[in-house]
Amino acid sequence: MLQQTRLQVALPYWQRWMAALPALEALAAAREHDVLLLWQGLGYYSRARRLQQGARQLQALAEHNEARTADPWPRTLEGWLALPGIGRSTAGSILSSAFDLPFAILDGNVKRVLARLVASPRPPARELKGFWQLSESLLDPRRPREFNQALMDLGATVCTPRNPSCGACPWQRHCAAYAAGDPTAFPVKEAPRELPYQVIGVGVVLNGAGEVLIDQRLNEGLLGGLWEFPGGKQEPGEAIEATIARELREELAIEAGVGEQLIVVDHAYSHKRLRFMVHLCTWLSGEPRPLAAQQVRWVRPEQLGDFPFPAANARIIAALHERLGLEASAADAAAALPHPEESRPAA
Repeated sequence: MLQQTRLQVALPYWQRWMAALPALEALAAAREHDVLLLWQGLGYYSRARRLQQGARQLQALAEHNEARTADPWPRTLEGWLALPGIGRSTAGSILSSAFDLPFAILDGNVKRVLARLVASPRPPARELKGFWQLSESLLDPRRPREFNQALMDLGATVCTPRNPSCGACPWQRHCAAYAAGDPTAFPVKEAPRELPYQVIGVGVVLNGAGEVLIDQRLNEGLLGGLWEFPGGKQEPGEAIEATIARELREELAIEAGVGEQLIVVDHAYSHKRLRFMVHLCTWLSGEPRPLAAQQVRWVRPEQLGDFPFPAANARIIAALHERLGLEASAADAAAALPHPEESRPAA
């Protein structure tokens, strides 16, 4: 959960997760639907799917060794890197924190500390080999757990991105950035790039029974496996109503009347900015088919909170409930919460 997400954001999610899935076996046996629902709002949902895949992989390994009650956790870097979603820094963090083994780490906080320590003239992403060598050379092999924790805490509480507390830093007299007079000039940043902007037409389709149509995304990409209201990108010169009607026809094989606007939602991801133009629609004909999704389903509006949706959809659900005069639901409450980690990675 701490990949791409700050501790204060992840903590309540972790507490709910551990209450529902307290052991490896529980996670391995859980429905993906329930896993994604627990993760809803945390962003980067591929992490949740990979976490479950890793649990099943570890459990299968233990069963293959006919040692169900044996400790299934790897003690080598290669053992952790073989699991989906685990990179070198996460593997090193697990090995040092859980087993006190001498493996280096290189998360965002550590990169900042090391970049300032040596006043690196290039962005850390362009000098990863050197940063790994520096992290490994500094590691205390006798107390790797304490050292790595201290290094992360140094970055989180003292060597902060803005206004670092250099007077409280135990490495002040060794720090090249401090000696240069401007620690905040490091780490050197990549030149900012303009994010592409897209307008997305979204249809909230209702049938004669008052049910709303939702579809489940394919298990790929940033939001794979989540449910959403159907829609797609507006083409140049195309009216948004025409976009929605076209997307419903192409993706679900239905005809729908596009009615009034329900809400406009702006949402920024790490790689693009989106504006969702959401309209209420009336189903006219055609049996919905998942031409570009895993499945489609008609559900009662009050049941929407039972499905894992991307954070941007929470405001759409809240607006629909308000329009229909429904009482506030969990989805409505979620709409009032910030979801920064789905929008952009933490520093």
